[in-house]
Amino acid sequence: MRKYIQVRWHGRGGQGAVTAAMILAEAAYHEGYKGVTAAPFFGAERRGAPIIATNRLGRGPIRTFSLVDRPDVVVVLDETLLNVVDVCAGIQPDSLVLINTQKAPHLIELGRPVNVAAANATECARNAGLMVAGAVISNTAILGGFAKATGLISLASIEAALRDHFHGEAIEKNIQGARLAYESTKVMQVCQLQCA
Repeated sequence: MRKYIQVRWHGRGGQGAVTAAMILAEAAYHEGYKGVTAAPFFGAERRGAPIIATNRLGRGPIRTFSLVDRPDVVVVLDETLLNVVDVCAGIQPDSLVLINTQKAPHLIELGRPVNVAAANATECARNAGLMVAGAVISNTAILGGFAKATGLISLASIEAALRDHFHGEAIEKNIQGARLAYESTKVMQVCQLQCA
């Protein structure tokens, strides 16, 4: 068991990794975690450039606010980043990498033995109508995949956080995307991560 769970998000500018990290923190609070943090990393990024965001989730207060460098869970919003960024940097042997992809988890090669989960969040978001200016926005859908793959936060808590964050018609579209991703996410092996 860990004192807290550390999550690192990899995405591209404009894909909503920072927003997803904030919503995950809200969901963790709904789940009963007392300590939650969401920290974006901003540099000179532009739309499409690789970016990161991080979370810490704990049952007690968290007094560490630096970026996560030894993640327990890595979420990759754009699988093309696997060729650009070492998404497994600092990862633990029992960590989980959740990737937005059409591929099955056992077909994804990350260069080291690690538990892999696959959620086709883009397709789930498209089916839920999560489009902005013709682009599919999959950041909230993959939160459903996070709930399924890790078991650390329930889908009900993800939905509650989405209701807090969105308004009107957007609430149901985002919840539908998360539900579709929850139902379709595949994991190589059951995630053993637990928070003390």
